[in-house]
Amino acid sequence: MREDIIREWAEQNGITLTATQLENLEAHQQRVLTVNQQMNLTAITGPADFAVKHIIDSMTLLPYIKEGASLIDIGTGAGFPGLVLCILREDLRVTLLDSRNKRVEFLRQTVEELKLSGVDCIHARAEEWARATSTRYDICTARAVAPMDKLAKYALPLIKPGGLFLAMKGPDVSDELEKAKPALEKKGGTIEKVDTVEIADSLHRSIVVVLKNAVPCLGSLAETRYFSGVCKISEKNKIQ
Repeated sequence: MREDIIREWAEQNGITLTATQLENLEAHQQRVLTVNQQMNLTAITGPADFAVKHIIDSMTLLPYIKEGASLIDIGTGAGFPGLVLCILREDLRVTLLDSRNKRVEFLRQTVEELKLSGVDCIHARAEEWARATSTRYDICTARAVAPMDKLAKYALPLIKPGGLFLAMKGPDVSDELEKAKPALEKKGGTIEKVDTVEIADSLHRSIVVVLKNAVPCLGSLAETRYFSGVCKISEKNKIQ
């Protein structure tokens, strides 16, 4: 694992990583790469790319998540961002949701190996899980799962009123968000802002912050004080 790249980004953004957290991130990476030889978990296998495009990319969500939050990561795949967030935030209660049972079994074994607590690994589609459980979450995350209009239908029913949906998108999301407005409105979601985060030189991630039921007080949940140095945010005002 390229610990140097991860440490540098974390330090520049005010995030402290412990030795245990780094060990668990490395163990997760090794399991992904080992199992990837028999199961398609990721096309990103180079050490530097893995550090930036999987681990650091997942870390960009940390400032948006309040202490002790319940979080569900839909379409979690190999555990990005959900398992990384669980490793770095022991206070969270995390549900890793995926529609492929082999991936869920991989996650269960990884959670057991890393001795992580407060993690549930669920084999289901998001729309099925929303009907099957009465649990509603403070935060829902999704990365590279579906277009925003479909994500609204999958994610928002799983979120508590006042909770957040954090959708991880590419650098240009304006057209996608415009198309998603009807679905978001129907499911009770309001786009509060879109943050553009630099995770490496010339490599950017858009984080779409959607508030369930348009309850105010986003500021307490989505502090951006960690973002400085290489992690540059361009905050756009509410999308009307």
